[in-house]
Amino acid sequence: MTEPVQVVHDSNPASRRPGGIRRGAGVRGGRYGARYAASKVPEVSVYFWITKVLTTGMGETTSDFLVTRLDPVIAVGLGAAGLVITLVLQFAVRRYIPWVYWSAVVMVSVFGTMAADVLHVGLDVPYAASTALFAVVLAVVFLVWHRTERTLSIHSIHTPRREFFYWAAVMTTFALGTAAGDLTAMTLQLGYLPSAVLFAVIIAIPAIGYRRLGLNAVLGFWFAYVTTRPLGASVADWMAVSPARGGLDWGSGPVSLGWAVAILGFVGYLAITGKDVQREDVPPASSPDLHPVESSA
Repeated sequence: MTEPVQVVHDSNPASRRPGGIRRGAGVRGGRYGARYAASKVPEVSVYFWITKVLTTGMGETTSDFLVTRLDPVIAVGLGAAGLVITLVLQFAVRRYIPWVYWSAVVMVSVFGTMAADVLHVGLDVPYAASTALFAVVLAVVFLVWHRTERTLSIHSIHTPRREFFYWAAVMTTFALGTAAGDLTAMTLQLGYLPSAVLFAVIIAIPAIGYRRLGLNAVLGFWFAYVTTRPLGASVADWMAVSPARGGLDWGSGPVSLGWAVAILGFVGYLAITGKDVQREDVPPASSPDLHPVESSA
């Protein structure tokens, strides 16, 4: 799936670098304040989607492992501490660094699972209600983000404010996806494997819509991003839970460890090859005078 890449149309040719990009674009700028020197998020590619699904599965089973082995309050506290530490590190760096970014995503996955489970287990909120609640929260995040920045594209994450909106959306999508996966598997009694098949079909919708029907790339990206969460979590749960619950009974600990090894393999490969680093000639989207141009990811 692709997202629109936005280029600056500057009326002063002398201020441009080769390729039509202004000198200094993406470093600092105007009414948007300080800018990062490079994008803080990875390029959208097959590596991105595979690693994303792996983080969702690991987060699901790691959360389950922690809350069943430790006091739930302590487990949630550890998850929150890990989330804060990784996000502080992510905001501190000035460019996309694979292990920093994906560490934050893993902790968002773990804590997002805990947040959804706390509503259901701790506060007895039905999965249908929590799914609807997180969907509304996500809609509000997107609305405020778009009204403030006039874009939801991940190719525009070049300022601290946009990065804050990005991670707020990411956190909410993980909680929403967790609740939606539990809704289909438990409330609707589909089971984990059928739920995984269902979400595998659903995640194909934006890809087909983009390539065949001209679906907006940003909308398609976030649609798929939300769906990866219940897809990965359903597969991981199916591998971990007992046969009585329709699973393979491998255990949440071994499944978490196995998925963690896979994540380390992909992140290590990306760190070495740089295949998911956004192109340096893509400046940040910063105002309505930026015109989107599609680019394959």
